Amino acid sequence: MGTVVSFDVRDVASAEDALEDAIAWLHEVDGRFSPYRPDSEINRIADGTLAEGDAHPDVRELLAIADALATESSGTFDARRWRPDGRLDPSGLVKGWSIQVAAERLEGNGLRAFAINAGGDIVTRGQPRAGEDWRVGIRHPDRGDRVAAVLAIHDLAVATSAAYERGAHMRDPRDRCVPGGVRSLTVIGPSLTCADAYATAGYVMGLAGLDWVAAHEGYDALAITWDDRLRWTAGADRYRTH
Repeated sequence: MGTVVSFDVRDVASAEDALEDAIAWLHEVDGRFSPYRPDSEINRIADGTLAEGDAHPDVRELLAIADALATESSGTFDARRWRPDGRLDPSGLVKGWSIQVAAERLEGNGLRAFAINAGGDIVTRGQPRAGEDWRVGIRHPDRGDRVAAVLAIHDLAVATSAAYERGAHMRDPRDRCVPGGVRSLTVIGPSLTCADAYATAGYVMGLAGLDWVAAHEGYDALAITWDDRLRWTAGADRYRTH
């Protein structure tokens, strides 16, 4: 899906088979959903060579979820109009969902303490060491070697949408313009499937996205503004290190 995935596993003795299973799953997802592969089911649907009803059940399920999110977000998340050229692209949902499922597969294979990082979108389970939380840095928008905030979490997911890593790769599906309300928006919550999608929709909304994210039970958000301030929902403060 155009990104790198890394695993930090603390259950070292039982990790190898579990990791092989999770990595095989991610390659399967990439082959089915990647917008960069001409033969992926997503591109074949977009090209009209595969009927959506004939696609793999995972594809049909994710597109149904994406359509529901388009309605819920008033069109700020719309997988059917996401790319600059208006082609079908559910990447804003698929990456988070695939990593969430990978985490569930690791758990199903007996792992209890790990973190998965997919291009800055993160799932954590357990603790890295007894009595400690996983520490997740929110990248400084201008300095790649610094962080603007650090979150302390466990058994949670974190997803960030921004333009400073990959440039202006996102468009507001409603008017095709590049969103400019905030420099980045980060979501914390129990599922990376939702956190990833909420971060995308919230980023397009700008500062209004903070309240929209917080309206979803269990989810909070923080944003970096264009004058380099941090703004966050009330619930997000409990995750910030000070």
